[in-house]
Amino acid sequence: MIGKLTGRLDYRAEDHVLIDVRGVGYIVYCSSRTMMALPGVGEAISLYTSMLVREDLLQLFGFTTLVEKEWHHLLTSVQGVGAKASLAILGTLGPDAVGRAIALGDWASVKAAKGVGPKIAQRIVLDLKDKAPGVMAMGGTISEAMDGPDLEVVESVEAAPNPKSKKKTSKPNTDAAAQAGALSALSNLGYSPSDAAAAVAEAAGNEAGLGEAGLIRAALKLLAPKG
Repeated sequence: MIGKLTGRLDYRAEDHVLIDVRGVGYIVYCSSRTMMALPGVGEAISLYTSMLVREDLLQLFGFTTLVEKEWHHLLTSVQGVGAKASLAILGTLGPDAVGRAIALGDWASVKAAKGVGPKIAQRIVLDLKDKAPGVMAMGGTISEAMDGPDLEVVESVEAAPNPKSKKKTSKPNTDAAAQAGALSALSNLGYSPSDAAAAVAEAAGNEAGLGEAGLIRAALKLLAPKG
């Protein structure tokens, strides 16, 4: 099973790229959002991958983060959701927004993805609601996943110099880490994972950049008994 590829980008099409890894070319399909984040032809590239194996088909799907890859795995576990639909959902919403939509039961946002009907969108929300907190918590436990894999290519490959190309620097995803910390704190206070995830998702959607403490306070207000 191929879980990660690091090499050079040989060419890019509308929905897939060819990655040269030590002389072997791998065709990798990606969401539209991931395609926009990829470097130019001839530059170093590294993607986490998931492999689809069938009797008549062998395909690789690429992701810039482990969180995105995990959402792809969960989405395709839902009956009626194939790899194409999963990539459409991730391309339309992004992994963070997918988590918020599922935690809040917002199937209408999931339905916004091309080719996803209301019945499938509702099934996704229902089937994955209890699993959303675990994936949302990955932001605080796997920091390298939020930055994407290391882009260093160890083999010597001649490529045209690109003076505009800048080396990628690691920077933690503070929003994801704050949400993960808030989820952990609310769980320690006795709230169920699904209730905590829904409150944190709603708080994060209401106001960006709250930080962990701000998310906890806002989520507690949402979880407080009404009346």
